[in-house]
Amino acid sequence: MTTESPRWFKSSYSDNGGACVEVAANFVAAHGVVPVRDSKNVSGPVLSVPAGSFAAFVAGVKTGEFGGV
Repeated sequence: MTTESPRWFKSSYSDNGGACVEVAANFVAAHGVVPVRDSKNVSGPVLSVPAGSFAAFVAGVKTGEFGGV
């Protein structure tokens, strides 16, 4: 049995001094979740967001639903 490790990445737009989150999209197909963590605290807590909820969040960000950042 192999244990899959998260492959963490952050957006290519994340050049803002470290206030970023990282996601591990490689868990979506096998586990149905998107792990999310703080890029400054890689050994800290990880949120496991359901894939559908994460997709809805990303869609909302793209359409400006949450305001400008």
